[in-house]
Amino acid sequence: MEGVACASFTSSASKSLSFSSLSQSSIITLRQNYHNNTLKSKSPRKLVIRASSGSSSGSVVTLLDYGAGNVRSVRNAIRYLGYEIEDVRTPKDILNADRLIFPGVGAFASAMDVLTKTGMAEALCTYIENDRPFLGICLGLQLLFESSEENGPVNGLGLIPGVVGRFNSLNGFRVPHIGWNALQIAKDSEILDDIGDRHVYFVHSYRAMPSNDNKEWVSSTCNYGDDFIASIRRGNVHAVQFHPEKSGDVGLSVLRRFLNPKSQGSKKPTQGKASKLAKRVIACLDVRTNDKGDLVVTKGDQYDVREQTKENEVRNLGKPVELAGQYYKDGADEVSFLNITGFRDFPLGDLPMLQVLRHTSENVFVPLTVGGGIRDFTDANGRYYSSLEVASEYFRSGADKISIGSDAVYAAEEYIKTKVKTGKSSLEQISKVYGNQAVVVSIDPRRVYVQGPNDVQFKTIRVPKPGPNGEEYAWYQCTFKWLYVPKVNGGREGRSIGAYELAKVVEELGAGEILLNCIDCDGQGKGFDIDLIKLISDAVSIPVIASSGAGAVEHFSEVFMKTNASAALAAGIFHRKEVPIQSVKAHLLKEGIEVRI
Repeated sequence: MEGVACASFTSSASKSLSFSSLSQSSIITLRQNYHNNTLKSKSPRKLVIRASSGSSSGSVVTLLDYGAGNVRSVRNAIRYLGYEIEDVRTPKDILNADRLIFPGVGAFASAMDVLTKTGMAEALCTYIENDRPFLGICLGLQLLFESSEENGPVNGLGLIPGVVGRFNSLNGFRVPHIGWNALQIAKDSEILDDIGDRHVYFVHSYRAMPSNDNKEWVSSTCNYGDDFIASIRRGNVHAVQFHPEKSGDVGLSVLRRFLNPKSQGSKKPTQGKASKLAKRVIACLDVRTNDKGDLVVTKGDQYDVREQTKENEVRNLGKPVELAGQYYKDGADEVSFLNITGFRDFPLGDLPMLQVLRHTSENVFVPLTVGGGIRDFTDANGRYYSSLEVASEYFRSGADKISIGSDAVYAAEEYIKTKVKTGKSSLEQISKVYGNQAVVVSIDPRRVYVQGPNDVQFKTIRVPKPGPNGEEYAWYQCTFKWLYVPKVNGGREGRSIGAYELAKVVEELGAGEILLNCIDCDGQGKGFDIDLIKLISDAVSIPVIASSGAGAVEHFSEVFMKTNASAALAAGIFHRKEVPIQSVKAHLLKEGIEVRI
């Protein structure tokens, strides 16, 4: 399917809406109800190549934010570098911009729908064709191509020859492509000058491939099964598939180079040894209010977060914003917040947690995940809020990914029963609008021993050590925490579904990643449950994050060497400074495991 020539958008622009006239719910509706663009195709027009825009001395950057996903991080990165932001509200704002950044987030089709209905598509084409300073990020790169296979085929802006297609998971590579990967520089790119051999952060399921037709555009590639386009440059027009605002100091250097091409980094780039996708080390912060009403980071032993003292107070391991900032400086590849005492009857009323996200994203430029309370609900006034609206508020507050727990269990149980995808579960709704790479499903299983594999209907494993009654097999029963019954079995209920079965179903329903906990190992410091992690990581084609049980650096190398886990998460050992993040990474490097440094 050929792409739509930019001239084809003129009729839409003449009837365009301004961004300011669209409410968030309107934008969500536009994105959900997108139908394939059927405008007549024309060949892309030639771009005018101008001289470098390096002489521009203004401190204002124009940002094209069409209301999807986490653009706050891009805003914070721009402000961190000392620039002011002017938002696009009408197509004219694009045409008048000195420098334009387009951080595309979400799904290709819904983004094109919003751009077309608001008249921004034609203005974007005119701006880029005139070789004005432009930086597209992630989807902001993909939309420049002729079309995409995502929920399509769907027409793009048609500026660059090529079709955006999905990664092939049949060759053993996990989709989405999530994590820190290496670039192969193809030509002078200007904005990539300070990267060196260091990793940058990717999170996407679709990519554009280099070809003879688009080779004059390609400035770098990345290998993930095949070489795909990681960045393009032609004159003053740049776009990157990775997220500079989530790539730490390396990513900030990319933004700095675009904003001021003649600038030099404040220090000489650190030379790395990036060659492929790195294993990720994630710091997790369990956040809740203590008995005094203060928001604190805590950590439980097998999910019990109270001290075993007479006072029985909530264990306080620090303030969430400060700890997240420290872990970023220490080299954490991601920071994950678990809101374990959210306003369960009114998630959007949980202002302290939203503020944590907002403040953290001001100075932490790696991915942020948040979980807890993301579901449909009705407030005290009888107003209904969908899980999509709840997730949208978390994204706007600084989250890059959201984590769903009990709601995913309910959705999986219903699907197993009916074999019907309703599209109404939080998992399905959010992944449809924001893409499956934005949705993590948290699984909390416990080991249940049985005498033989036929004793239960769920997937079993043969255990290396017999159970308490000599059992040679076990299955992993999924659990979730009761929202309103905190003291019954630790507030946790076992469900009639195994971790293996749940993982397979949530992948089919739209999950992009699995956070795999283990109740038996949590807080024990004796290592991850290798049997469980191997079982699940071998069963699905999406990335799996190993969690629960880390107590030493050797536990991280063990889980990466013995399973197909893409990342390993820890909490207590980092909070208590028992095992520093840098020590974990130094050990992994010594063992020949690629990590970001």
